[in-house]
Amino acid sequence: MIKVTHEFDLYGKHYALESGELAKQATGSCLVRCGEATVLLTTVVSKERKDYDFFPLTVDFVEKMYAVGRIPGGYLKRESRPSEKATLTARLIDRPLRPSFPDGFRNEVQVVATPLVADQVNSVDTICVMAASVALTVGGVPFEGPLACVRIGRDITTGEFIVNPTYEERDNSDLDLELAGSSTFISMLEAGAQEISEEDMLAAMAFGQEAIAAFCEEQKKFFAAYEDANGPIQQREYILDEPIPEVHDRIAAHFDEMSAALKDADKQQRTSKVEQLKDRIRGEFTEDEAVTWSRAITTELKALEKHAMRLMVVETGERVDGRVADEIRPLMVKPNYLPRVHGSGLFQRGQTQVLSICTLGMLNEWQRLDTIEPVDGKRYIHHYNFPPYCTGETGRMGAPKRRELGHGALAERALLPVIPTEDEFPYAIRVVSEVMESNGSSSMASTCGSTLALMDAGVPLKRPVSGVAMGLIQEEGKTVVLSDIQGVEDFLGDMDFKVCGTTRGITAMQMDNKATGLTPEILRNALMQAHEGRMFILNTMLEAIPAPREDTKQSAPKILSLSIPTDKIREVIGSGGKVIRGIQDDTGATVDIQEDGTVFIAGVADAAHDAAERIKAIVKVPEPGEEYTGRIVGIQPFGAFVELLPGKDGLLHISRMAKGRIDKVEDVLSVGDEVRVRVLEVDEKGKVSLDRIDKPEAPTAAPGKSAGQPRQNTRTRRPGDNGGKGDRRPRRRHEGR
Repeated sequence: MIKVTHEFDLYGKHYALESGELAKQATGSCLVRCGEATVLLTTVVSKERKDYDFFPLTVDFVEKMYAVGRIPGGYLKRESRPSEKATLTARLIDRPLRPSFPDGFRNEVQVVATPLVADQVNSVDTICVMAASVALTVGGVPFEGPLACVRIGRDITTGEFIVNPTYEERDNSDLDLELAGSSTFISMLEAGAQEISEEDMLAAMAFGQEAIAAFCEEQKKFFAAYEDANGPIQQREYILDEPIPEVHDRIAAHFDEMSAALKDADKQQRTSKVEQLKDRIRGEFTEDEAVTWSRAITTELKALEKHAMRLMVVETGERVDGRVADEIRPLMVKPNYLPRVHGSGLFQRGQTQVLSICTLGMLNEWQRLDTIEPVDGKRYIHHYNFPPYCTGETGRMGAPKRRELGHGALAERALLPVIPTEDEFPYAIRVVSEVMESNGSSSMASTCGSTLALMDAGVPLKRPVSGVAMGLIQEEGKTVVLSDIQGVEDFLGDMDFKVCGTTRGITAMQMDNKATGLTPEILRNALMQAHEGRMFILNTMLEAIPAPREDTKQSAPKILSLSIPTDKIREVIGSGGKVIRGIQDDTGATVDIQEDGTVFIAGVADAAHDAAERIKAIVKVPEPGEEYTGRIVGIQPFGAFVELLPGKDGLLHISRMAKGRIDKVEDVLSVGDEVRVRVLEVDEKGKVSLDRIDKPEAPTAAPGKSAGQPRQNTRTRRPGDNGGKGDRRPRRRHEGR
């Protein structure tokens, strides 16, 4: 095998495709570069066909810390479980590949993407689809290629679309749209946006389709060069599960019965009727036939259900639950559903029910990310849980699966554009969506429920967000766009198109499409119908909670922020953290001090306020004219030291303690007394001079003395003493005097 490299420039970026040097024992491999970002993509197809009734495709994106010149953390110092970003990237590769394989393909396929260099300039995710397309093609694997994926951004300043923007360009973009497919149709879409209009989104999608076509053309040039060097690419022979006419005819005869079984608005009852019918049909086959045609029977039963559901929609305009195409299922909206939690909201649409709970915390509770991307972390976190009981099933409980991570990321993306900034709302925010029951579009119910929970928690959202899932049925030459699809319409339909947004525009989208005939007009109709659906849902939500609550709940921490001079940070922390620990222990608040002097304080009830006052007192510098009530902490012959603030004393001179002259400080003040004082002066060294407010009269002199008169020296003089003047000899001055 001869190494072949094809380099090209598209839309201002440099790319390279290479095959024939690395991983030559794989079915196919490709090294792809964008700038210096480099990914090795390998594909392996099993030699034997699996006895499955589904296509066994596995995609892994394996992050390597050496790609960014870092050693992994932890005790083992090696990569372990994939990060959330790695899992989402694997899904990004999987979704356009899966529908491109022929029906009946049952050989196991494993695709592994290994980033070798992450240059921190160009993203490594979207180029993996192009590399997978190349690896499958040179490996002679049958699929509908070539395929490519692009990211489309839009420059905020110029309004121009950007193909595969750098991280810096993405920071200046109001759109993050990922599209994948062939030169003629889009099969996968992911988008996050800053409330852009449907028309702008359609324009971005059309531009993205053109870019995909350009990358597919470059792949064709690579294949031509590859065949010139290595000879024609040999197509491998794989046995497909082909329909068996006898099985098809015997099962298709039950079409009317399947149509009748499908007509039930209740998911559990409908599923039970369909399964009972399938079991009865299976019983019509002999034991030998059931063994010989087991996969074919299962496939044909699924095809019967699919055809009956789709034909019902396109011929009668009625769906299995009796709704028309653009009708939304009944809604139930309940904010403030749970006591004590910081915010909660229950959202139900038909038989899909999600309970979302919002928790507020300190900014230092943000999620730190350790990936190959130049992203440190995030302060808004959304988690989505899909337990088996929500569909009436048993199953494994544990770490979230890929689907759960993907749905959580979509809801997070939908709400992120309306989350207030740290300056506006200095909290870390976590929302957890618990799916209580599911019959389609639980991710959109999570988006709606999370909006309710955030508003209930007093998070000042810029605008509320709602979402709806759209479907598509193309059958018998007819096309119908469905609003608010349920599970059976998602599973047996041609498209799952989720759209989220506010009254101003779209904030997130996700689409998986099986229909090759998805025209721009169909997409336009789907987006406009989605707008009507999500506005209907949003209005119902706003009837229950018109706006975010004006303040956070009593159970939520109150977070205050203040700024202190950086040279005072040490005083607030104290030796070994003694001072700051004392503040936290005494008040029950949590204190987080940043290097720039910003202090975040969190606590329930008055804890945060009390801690803030303690910190202000530590860093406060008294100024002339200010008045304090202080405690006497020390006495000297010349005056008393008054504690004005924690750790800050001032001198009250003996001459300013009373009206008239006093002999001793102790005549008017004692240690522990409280006294009202005014700051007279603060010198350049920070020493504070005080004057007493409301001075008392000087105490009356003892008998034989006159108050205010100089005290007489009654000490007995010794010979030669002369009051200290008897010895008139010159004295040597002390050095330094």
